Amino acid sequence: MITFTVDIQGRPRRVQGPPVDLSIPLHFDGPQPSSYGVPPASARAYCDGTFVGDVRAGGSCNFETYTLTPHCNGTHTEGVGHLTTDRIPVGEILTESLFLAVVISVTPVDPSRTVDQYPVGFGENDQVIDAVSLERVLSRWGAVPAEAIILRTLPNGLEKRVRDYMSGAPVPFLTPAAMRLLRQSGFQHLLVDLPSVDRLFDEGMLAAHRAWWEVPAGSHTVPSRDRSGRTITEFIYVPETVSDGIYVLDLQLAPFVADAAPSRPLLYALI
Repeated sequence: MITFTVDIQGRPRRVQGPPVDLSIPLHFDGPQPSSYGVPPASARAYCDGTFVGDVRAGGSCNFETYTLTPHCNGTHTEGVGHLTTDRIPVGEILTESLFLAVVISVTPVDPSRTVDQYPVGFGENDQVIDAVSLERVLSRWGAVPAEAIILRTLPNGLEKRVRDYMSGAPVPFLTPAAMRLLRQSGFQHLLVDLPSVDRLFDEGMLAAHRAWWEVPAGSHTVPSRDRSGRTITEFIYVPETVSDGIYVLDLQLAPFVADAAPSRPLLYALI
């Protein structure tokens, strides 16, 4: 079992494993979460005419080609390169992996109950995470110097791990005001159990993403390098066994040279 000590506001705290894995396992031949109608991630045995990469088909070993769209096929972490002409790899942004993190649970509200706005307006069945809801929950934790915030939306059914977000109930999203609140609260890394922080169809505005990275509407340029160090991780799942509170997050990232990469957020308890 892993144990180590961190200093939180001058107070030593022990960190103890094993960690809780917040990523959704990607089953190439089974149920997967999906969004935007993008084809599911898939795997096929490599074949060159004389060699087949499948021992079930007589091959000497398994040797497969994987096809996936990180933004739509499971747990992934993205950087400001998601919006910019300059192809900024998320791996150049996420240069560390261990962060103090706060887990909060929040219930999305009907747009009629918020003063927040959204550029394309709200739909009749929309459910939103607004600034007031976040501020109310965050106030319970005081001035903890957490760098990462992990949002668990309620209700928290297991179907999130395999849900097709193009069908069924409306998909909650964050308002730009909510994103500004999180940014102004000092968080650098946002993790959500949603396919996107934005409304799935918002005419390509990505208003919540832009509020987080401070990229103006219509722009595809990073305003300044000191604003580009923030990340967003989508498609996580926070089990019911994890209580709201303070943890240590190990945000592991696949070394893709791309604006987004599959990731594995691991959550360690503080004792």
